[in-house]
Amino acid sequence: MAASSKVLAGIDIGGTKTAVVLSADPPAVLGRVEFPTRPSKGWQPAIEHIKKAVDDLLAEQKFERSDLLRLGVSCGGPLDRIQGIIQSPPNLPTWDDVPIMSILRDEFKVECLIENDANAGAVAEHRFGAGKGCQNMVFLTMGTGLGAGIITDGRLYRGTSDLAGEIGHVRLTRKGPIGHNKAGSAEGWASGGGIAQLAAQSVADAERKRKKTILAENMRSGKGITARDVAAAARKGDEVALGILSTTGERLGEVLAILVDILNPERIVIGGLAMRLGDLLLEPARHVMKREALAPSVSVCQIVPAALGESIGDAAALAVAMGI
Repeated sequence: MAASSKVLAGIDIGGTKTAVVLSADPPAVLGRVEFPTRPSKGWQPAIEHIKKAVDDLLAEQKFERSDLLRLGVSCGGPLDRIQGIIQSPPNLPTWDDVPIMSILRDEFKVECLIENDANAGAVAEHRFGAGKGCQNMVFLTMGTGLGAGIITDGRLYRGTSDLAGEIGHVRLTRKGPIGHNKAGSAEGWASGGGIAQLAAQSVADAERKRKKTILAENMRSGKGITARDVAAAARKGDEVALGILSTTGERLGEVLAILVDILNPERIVIGGLAMRLGDLLLEPARHVMKREALAPSVSVCQIVPAALGESIGDAAALAVAMGI
């Protein structure tokens, strides 16, 4: 590739890891660097890592800084998108009002854009993945938490104060697992964090009833139980694990019914856990959605896993760099 070509840099910041990618033709990636975010050490070391990663990738591909067209940052909220400030997301507790947009813009002398990761993921799946060709779709981030990015009439819908799509905050029940600091919330019931809470309770109940479960070993080890542990146990036929995923799927179905009734989308694309668990999660979700939502709206809406797989964070960051 000629050194006069212009390239985009995408930066995907998560609580566990940060990835920096370079692309001349998104979503294809020319190079990628990943490193631990380590929020406990503050934001400054991670920002320095990001700067170095961009320079290293440019050099590796024989580009100069002058070949950089734009930088895009995808990060969990809350954010001030206009001012480009990261405002203490739950997974980045030490990142208090970090002016990342101005820091990177001043460093590389090019435009830098920032977007909530759910919105960025929605645009990425709409342009490159399972939402291709849709006019109206919802993208659900179903990882440690639960959020949504909304595409209406082919465009990203942000809301008046950039807070559209916070479906995880909606309360499904008066009591239940906690998510978004709210007991019984959609995030509490239908997320990786929620699965971990359900698992702890379910294993305790199984122990009292002297019911065997693979997950009891995790509990006794003192490490706790993660959504990954539940998935692994379910694939081995563990009844307790299968019950947990069935409950999670049913609550996810209630969330889908709310989205279908309010937004009438043609497709709901679900990332994270849905990609990894497939029909273990989606079959009970589809069943409840069909029962709860308006039939004409259900009949035109597909529920599918995200198509970009584990590369969705890279594609989302590049979608931001392209200009959402």
